[in-house]
Amino acid sequence: MPADYIKLARPGQWLKNWVLLAALIFAGMMRDTQRLGLALAAVLIYCLLSSAIYTLNDLVDRDLDKQHPLKKDRPLASGRVSVAQATAMILLLFAIGLVAAWFINWQFFVVAVIFIVLNTAYSYSLKDIVIIDVVVLALSFVIRAYAGAVAISVPASKWLLITTFMLALFLGFGKRRHELVLLDTNAATHRKSLGSYSPYLLDQIIGVTTASVLVVYMLYTFSDEVSSKLGTEDLYLTIPFVVYGIFRYLYLIHKRDEGGSPTRVMFTDKPILATVALWFLAVIFILYHLW
Repeated sequence: MPADYIKLARPGQWLKNWVLLAALIFAGMMRDTQRLGLALAAVLIYCLLSSAIYTLNDLVDRDLDKQHPLKKDRPLASGRVSVAQATAMILLLFAIGLVAAWFINWQFFVVAVIFIVLNTAYSYSLKDIVIIDVVVLALSFVIRAYAGAVAISVPASKWLLITTFMLALFLGFGKRRHELVLLDTNAATHRKSLGSYSPYLLDQIIGVTTASVLVVYMLYTFSDEVSSKLGTEDLYLTIPFVVYGIFRYLYLIHKRDEGGSPTRVMFTDKPILATVALWFLAVIFILYHLW
């Protein structure tokens, strides 16, 4: 059924691909219609590639998903979509995405291939290696951010890439903690790497990544290099939104056992949604001198 193919594509996860717009926004080029068009096309291409990867991951995990309380009803795990149908969908999405990527520019195409290779390796083996599993997911976000810069032919900010990496690690380890608590004794059966984690270990790692995200973002906003490049020294005014957003997310992880899906949390938790919206508006007002 068409609805099952849409579920496989996971359009709700496409929000992650808006990271590709970060380079455009922080380069102060949102008013450049040509680059804006290229950036939006890049987002669309990564939505196609991401959907292919999600489908591939569900294909590989279909037997394990049958044992998961939430994932057992997914199209492949439930048998509503066959292996052959899912394979055809994966190949079609990859083909369309890569052809479109070539028309952006050849560097963007190469980055797209790296994105596919890394995530394919994750689906087949890297997701079973403790810590590496989350690092790979974080690198996928870094690749997205870098791809956004390549698409519009601007240098990728090292600060932007580092901040993206640390924030993705924070969210990734938070997700692992949620899975570990949710699945309890069946955790290792569903995902091999979960057998090597413990709530205490993940709490320690989350503590380190929390501090790292905040420190890196603060250093980014206070950097003379960044201030000179962006033409403003006021980006530090966005720090309170980041601090509250991180602490609110920690509250959701530890007190309400949420965090399994950062995307869902963003849309369902009103304080998080409001904080992200206010942070984005503050960034736009500061970088584009709208006050």
